[in-house]
Amino acid sequence: MSRRSAKRRTPVVALLIETSNAFSRELLRGVRDWMRTQRAWTIHLSEQGRGNEPPRWLKSWRGDGIIARIENPKIARAVRSCGVPVVNVSATGLGPEFPAVISDSAAIAGAAVAHFLERGFRNFGYCGDARFVWSGRHEEHFSAACEKAGAVCAVFPTTGEESDRAKIPRWLASLPKPVGIMACYDIRGQQVLDACRATGLRVPDEVAVIGQHNDELLCEMCDPPLSSVIPNARRAGYEAAKLLEETMQGGKVKAEAMLVPPIGVATRASSDLVAVEDAGLRTAIRFLRENLADRISVLDIAEACGMSRSLLERRFRAAIGTSVWDHLLHLRMQQAQQLLMKSTLSMAEIAERTGFGTAEHFSASCRRLTGLPPVEWRRRGAT
Repeated sequence: MSRRSAKRRTPVVALLIETSNAFSRELLRGVRDWMRTQRAWTIHLSEQGRGNEPPRWLKSWRGDGIIARIENPKIARAVRSCGVPVVNVSATGLGPEFPAVISDSAAIAGAAVAHFLERGFRNFGYCGDARFVWSGRHEEHFSAACEKAGAVCAVFPTTGEESDRAKIPRWLASLPKPVGIMACYDIRGQQVLDACRATGLRVPDEVAVIGQHNDELLCEMCDPPLSSVIPNARRAGYEAAKLLEETMQGGKVKAEAMLVPPIGVATRASSDLVAVEDAGLRTAIRFLRENLADRISVLDIAEACGMSRSLLERRFRAAIGTSVWDHLLHLRMQQAQQLLMKSTLSMAEIAERTGFGTAEHFSASCRRLTGLPPVEWRRRGAT
């Protein structure tokens, strides 16, 4: 076969990615999006669960590249033996000789801490699972972000055993209230909510909970519905496909991890609480959240909670650590960034929905507040 005809041959790619959870299905959608816009591949994909052994067909498979969730040593050995370019989309740290595309743990933990701080929480906890290396990373980053905010994080003493679940109620009871808990992933968040219900702890009044992965079906079926950090798994899948194509074409790619930041936080009833003691401040924060899209002023907020503007500013800065107006802009920009990355709304529509008024004002505010133009945030979410 000539070099020219070899270049025209459709690459054969194996996707060793489980289909059993929302995060992995989004990874697969990202790969599909890359193929639709860039180049067609012949795909080998079989239904499997997280941490399963390598599929039997891989031993006799002959292809050009692999995108894999390397979740255990058997998978690592199996993909090595294939002798083709590999891109890892698991954060376990296995297969360090391969390039990887994974979620940014520090950014995920930071988003969870910011979510609680915006609601006035000063007590924090992290409920992880020792079976997963990435849970330990989230714990480190969550604790560090709490420390940076001048707070202390209580860590659940996980062993990775099934008995962990039975220990959660006693751990929750020992924490100062109100407390904001980050769970390492949504199933652990569901378990924390179950423990609260079993022991009579009020959610979110005493214990507010946020998960990670934003499996929408699971989160909505929790009681109450679970807030969760939204990873950009679709973008990760797209970038992994792009990286694999580069290596299959002979490009030299470093064996390092590309970190993909999260889209934001999906706020649901498990954490939708203002945790400040001042009743007037609670009213003010609820008012500005409920009226983000409206042309409200600080004076409007002060009138809504029955305070003078100067008194509101003093109390707000003492409790939240920022001015009323800066907090309002921050919440508007948070919402705008999520719309940029998750929707196809025009700049004008996003500006109207988030209280920035015009596309021009929104664009200028985005550059000033985030350091990036709106088109860059859209690119980060687009695949």
